[in-house]
Amino acid sequence: MMSDPAPVHLGATTVVTTDVVTTDGPAALMAGQTLAPVWLDRDLSWLEFNRRVLAEALDERTPLLERVKFLAIFTSNLDEFFMKRIAVLREDLTPERLRLLAEIRAVLEPMLQQQDRYFRDHIVPALSQHRIHLRPWTELTASQKHEAGEYFDTQVSAALTPLVIDPAHPFPFFSNLSLSLAFRLDNGSGETIDARVKVPGDLAQWVSLKSDVAPDERVFVRLHEIIRENAHKLYPGTRLSSPTLFRLTRDAEVELNEQADQDLRELVREQVRQRRYEPVVRIELAAGGDPHFRNLLRERFGLSEMEIYDLHGELDYTSLFQIASLAVPELRDSAFEAVTPARLDDGADLFETIQAGDLLVHHPYESFDESVERFIRAAADDPRTVAIKMTVYRVGDDTPFVHSLIRAAEAGKQVACVIELKARFDEERNLHWASELERAGAHVTVGDVSLKTHAKVALVVRKESTGLRSYAHIGTGNYHVRTARLYTDVGVLTCDPALTADVIALFHHLTGRAELPELANLLVAPRTMRPRFLELIAAEVEHHRAGRPARIIAKMNQVEDPAMIAALCDAARAGVPIDLVVRGFCCLRPAIPGYSESIRVRSVIGRFLEHSRIFHFAAGHDDPLDGVFLIGSADWMTRNLSHRVEVVAPIQARSARERLWEILDVLLRDQRQAWVMESDGQYRQLQPPAQGDGPERLGTHQTLINLVQRRLTMGSAAAALT
Repeated sequence: MMSDPAPVHLGATTVVTTDVVTTDGPAALMAGQTLAPVWLDRDLSWLEFNRRVLAEALDERTPLLERVKFLAIFTSNLDEFFMKRIAVLREDLTPERLRLLAEIRAVLEPMLQQQDRYFRDHIVPALSQHRIHLRPWTELTASQKHEAGEYFDTQVSAALTPLVIDPAHPFPFFSNLSLSLAFRLDNGSGETIDARVKVPGDLAQWVSLKSDVAPDERVFVRLHEIIRENAHKLYPGTRLSSPTLFRLTRDAEVELNEQADQDLRELVREQVRQRRYEPVVRIELAAGGDPHFRNLLRERFGLSEMEIYDLHGELDYTSLFQIASLAVPELRDSAFEAVTPARLDDGADLFETIQAGDLLVHHPYESFDESVERFIRAAADDPRTVAIKMTVYRVGDDTPFVHSLIRAAEAGKQVACVIELKARFDEERNLHWASELERAGAHVTVGDVSLKTHAKVALVVRKESTGLRSYAHIGTGNYHVRTARLYTDVGVLTCDPALTADVIALFHHLTGRAELPELANLLVAPRTMRPRFLELIAAEVEHHRAGRPARIIAKMNQVEDPAMIAALCDAARAGVPIDLVVRGFCCLRPAIPGYSESIRVRSVIGRFLEHSRIFHFAAGHDDPLDGVFLIGSADWMTRNLSHRVEVVAPIQARSARERLWEILDVLLRDQRQAWVMESDGQYRQLQPPAQGDGPERLGTHQTLINLVQRRLTMGSAAAALT
C-alpha cells in the first residue's frame, strides 16, 4: 500500500501536504508567511464556477434550448455540491465552518433567485414564441385538464403510493433528490391527518398534451401538477387541502469502518445501501406551501433554518433536460459530427499507424469511437493480441469497452481490468461489470480501500514478427462513450517502448500489489507525481534567473493543492509567467503583489465541458514545441496527488506537441467563452471583438470545430489530387 508523501521542502518553503484547510489558509508556509493572501476557499470558489455555468443560461448568444440545458446543469451541479461538500462541512460545526455555511447560503440565494426569474420571465416566453408552451395547470383548457386527468388514471396512478403520516404509521422514507407532495386530509371527522405522495422520478416530468394544440405546437404541463390536481382519487372519501411541494437532499459521504481484511466489494455494496439513509442536508420548498409541513420536516430531520430553501420557481430544474433535448435544430447548437483522425481514415491499420508514430487524439472533435474504442475493439478481434489491460473508472451502461474485453477473454486472450469500485455514484455499475468480466474469464482487480484508481490507461500486447510489442493509450478522460461526446479530452496512442515499459510496470503494480518501481517517464500519484511537478516548476525558476525562456501553462479542472500553489507562488515571485486554465474552482488568487503577480487564471465554459489536463513548461527553449508537454488524469488537488492512483505522461512526438500547443493557444486567446479571475477572486467575462474568425471572437469550441473540419476538407482535397 502506498503511503502519503512526507512534507515537501522547496528551498525557503515548507509545505505540508494535507487536506486540512482552515479559513486562515492551508497548512503551508511560504518564506515564513502563510498562503492566506492568495488562498481562496474551495467551496466559495466552486460556487463562482457554478455562477459561470448559470451565466451560459442567461447569455442571449447561447441558443435557446442550450440555455434551458444550462439551467438544468446549474441545478445538477448544485445538487452534487450539497451531497458531497455541505455534508462534509456539517460534520464538525466549528464557528469557522458555521460562518462558511452562512456565507455559502448568502452567495447562493441571489443565484437561485436569478435562475428562477430568468426561467419565468425570459425562457418560458421565448419558448412560447417558438410554439413550445410550458403551462401551469391554471392555464390549461378544460379539454387539456381532462386529458391530463386521463393520463393520470392510465399512466401515473399505478406508479404512486399514497401514504399517511400519523402515530399509527411509520414516518415515510424520503429518497434523495425526490419530489414529494404533502396534503392535509379531512375525512369528515373534524380531525385532519397528514399525507404524502412521492412524484415518480422515472416518469417524464413534463407531460405532452394533444388537446387544443395546433399541429406545429407543443404544450407541456408538469407531472407534479397533474398529481396534485388528481390526488383526491388516491384518497377517496376525504378532502385534500394545503398541497405542499418539497424536495430533500441527502449526504452522499458515507463513512464506514474500513478494515484492511474486509471484502472491498461488500464494503462498496454496503456504502451504496447506506447512502440511501444518510442524513438530510437540505430541504427545498415551493412557494405557497403549508408552514405546518415546513416545520414538520425541519424538526423530523433536525435541520436549521439555514438548511431550508424556500423557492419561488422550479424545485428541480434538472427536469428541463427533457425540454432541452427536443428535436428543434434551429434552437440548438449547430450540428457537429466528430471526425475520424486523419491518420486512421480510409481503413488504415490501427497498429501500423501507431508504429509509424505516436497519435494524439482530441475529443469530442475527433471521434472517440474511431480511435480509443477502436483501439480496444481491434485488439480484442486481432488474433495476434496476447493481452489487453485497462483501468476503468466510469464507463457507462452501454459501454463497448467491456463487451470488447469480454469477447477477448472468451477468445482466450489474457484480459486484466482494474475497476475502481469506489467511483462515486457509479459503484453499482462498476460492480456489475466486474462480475461480468470475471464470468468471461478476465482478471479483475478492484483496487483497495485507501486509494482510488483514477488513471486512464490501456495496454495492448501483440505477438509480431519481431517478438512482443506493446501499445498503450494514455488519456485525460474516462473510457465512457457518452461523455466523450460532451467532454473535451486528449489522449495519446503509442508503442514507444520508453512509455509502454512504464505502463507494463504500472499494471504489474496494480494487479500484483508489489511496490511500484522507479519509472523513467510516467508520473504516477501518489508516489512521484507531486515531486516531479514541483521539480518542473522549480526548473522554470532557474531558467528565468539564468535569462533563459521560462513559462508555465497548466490546464486542469481544479487547483487546490497547497504544495502546488506554494510552488507556483515561488515561481511567480521569481517572475516566471504562469497561465492557469482552470474550468472549475481555483484556490489560488492571482495578481497579488509579492505572491502571485505573474499568475493569470482563466476559465472556459461553453458547449463542451473542458476536462483535459495539459501541462507545458518552456524548459529554457525559445520554441514552445521544444519545451516539456504532459497530459494525464490528475488535477492539482490533494486528493489527486496524495489519495489516488493517477498517471501523467510526457508527449515527445512533435506532431502531438503541435496539437497540444494549438489547443493551449486557442484557450489563451479566447475572448468569447473565457472568464478571467481578478485579484479579488471574482471572475470577469471577456468580451469578443466585433469582427474576426479567430478564437478571440468565435471562442474555443467553435474554433476547434472549424480547425478539425478544415483539416478534414484539406485531407479530402489532397487525396483527390493523388
